[in-house]
Amino acid sequence: QVQLVESGGGLVQAGGSLRLSCAASGRTFSNYAMGWFRQAPGKDREFVAVISGSGRATDYADFVKGRFTISRDNAKNTMYLQMDSLKPEDTAVYSCAADPGYWVMRGGSNIGYWGQGTQVTVSS
Repeated sequence: QVQLVESGGGLVQAGGSLRLSCAASGRTFSNYAMGWFRQAPGKDREFVAVISGSGRATDYADFVKGRFTISRDNAKNTMYLQMDSLKPEDTAVYSCAADPGYWVMRGGSNIGYWGQGTQVTVSS
């Protein structure tokens, strides 16, 4: 079992920044690809970013490229999402996820573990 706990959400004005954290426990953290997903009211959950277990490989959804940065600290069992130049359309519940497979995470289906989510609200 892997337990995931997100933190760092909140209310920010458009153009501002937030950093989300995802603390993991339960298994060897570096064995898992980690990812961020988001779900806005009335919309399906969508992929945001993924990072490999080593941290050497990353990928982003087109709508966050150049604005968001995913990273991880395996010594601290923690993953991060630095969000800059936030827009009102970034408003959503952001959830972190863990899976041994990088491409499983990138595909967004059958992912092993999920956090509870943290609310991000961007005001215009």
